[in-house]
Amino acid sequence: MKKIDRLILRSFLGPLLLTFSISVFVLLMQFVWKYIDDMVGKGLEFGIIAELLLYASATFVPMALPIAILFASIMTMGNFGEKYELVAMKAGGISISRVMLPMAVVAVLLTGMAFYFANNVMPEAMLRYRMTLYDVTRKKPAVNIRPGEYYKDIDGYVIRVGNKAPDGRTLQDVIIYDHSKGVGETNVIVARNGIMQTTMDNRYMLFSLIDGYSYSEPTSGEYYDKRPLTTVKFGHQTISFDISSFAYNRSTEDLFEGGYQMMNVSQLNAAMKHLDSNLVRRYDESRRDMEGNMILWHKRNDSIPCAEPKVVDVHKLIKQMPPIKRTKVYNRARFLASSVVSDSKNYGEVIQADREYINRHEIEKQRKFTLSVACLLLFLIGAPFGSIVRKGGLGMPLVASVGFFVLYYVVGMIAEKAVRESALGPEGMWLSTLVMLPIGIFLTLQATTDSSIFDAATWRRFFSHVFKRKKKDR
Repeated sequence: MKKIDRLILRSFLGPLLLTFSISVFVLLMQFVWKYIDDMVGKGLEFGIIAELLLYASATFVPMALPIAILFASIMTMGNFGEKYELVAMKAGGISISRVMLPMAVVAVLLTGMAFYFANNVMPEAMLRYRMTLYDVTRKKPAVNIRPGEYYKDIDGYVIRVGNKAPDGRTLQDVIIYDHSKGVGETNVIVARNGIMQTTMDNRYMLFSLIDGYSYSEPTSGEYYDKRPLTTVKFGHQTISFDISSFAYNRSTEDLFEGGYQMMNVSQLNAAMKHLDSNLVRRYDESRRDMEGNMILWHKRNDSIPCAEPKVVDVHKLIKQMPPIKRTKVYNRARFLASSVVSDSKNYGEVIQADREYINRHEIEKQRKFTLSVACLLLFLIGAPFGSIVRKGGLGMPLVASVGFFVLYYVVGMIAEKAVRESALGPEGMWLSTLVMLPIGIFLTLQATTDSSIFDAATWRRFFSHVFKRKKKDR
């Protein structure tokens, strides 16, 4: 490897790794802010949170890698141009394409790695991510009964304590509202003191109440108005609360396997083939059901002229009917028409939902290819753009990379929505690639011909010349 290649690679790999890390971190922070309420206050172990963040970070890799390549290529070539290193290379007989060659090799390798990751690692990471996220969001907040507050997180109970000792177990002035039997009976337990503790398996929380009263009064049911308020005084009473739902329980893979985001390309192809056959079968069944319903309805209403094949002029026959029978025929015809329209609409909605589900599989399949190709495509845009603008640092590369990627992402989202709704075929997922490819080719041609299209001085001279010509014409 030549020294110039090592220089280019060192200049390129540093910003690449930095930008990739920042991109993953930004996307991860977006995830954290979205689910912060589901993670805080539940007493989760650090290992569980770290596991969730690790799996979430893995799902952001296919999105972060194209951004990193775009930013790093603009920054590298911009630094070369700003420090006149690019001019020195050209003076030494090295063309722009030769300067971009080492970075292009890295971009090609990353494209292959991106596809391998999206096809093999991503499905497993997405499965683990969805499982862990489901378990975390399903877990209830940790039991935290504060003095002077009404605690309502235990199903069927509302608990209030007047004071809580520093040991966290000894309670004073305890009030428990028991709604576990429904709205038909109101039970209130009041105790002067109590001790709160949990069983060894953390499935139950025990309240050992001392010196209190239990009040019970029915509010509905048979003879509820004749049943008096019942008051029971007790010296010691133990109440157990089921808190098993507060524990963190891991779900099995069977609950999440089969989702299109957890499949590789071969599995997606097999799933779509199976779903297509089911869709055809359901369409045939729906058509047969509608035909059968119409035939059955005609057989039950044989007085309708449409059921008589020998009648040629139906309108003439209806006019000859008595008014009552004619009204009856019209009403039945309207009912049949509305039934057919309603059934057709319902069957159409079901088939459309099935088609959209199949399209989601196709979208996920095509996304594995498009995001991988985006690594090479955005490099094809970033490197020539950086050599043309000749601006390094963080300012211009950051603004340009964000602008190019937003364009790529917005077009991709529009195309994905169109494919999902069957407005476009599966090839519509490549729309963003087709939009960005001419831009990359144009920038590459401009860079190889030393174009100054993005040079501010060139545009100032151009407009100055135009304004001078206008003054002379006056």
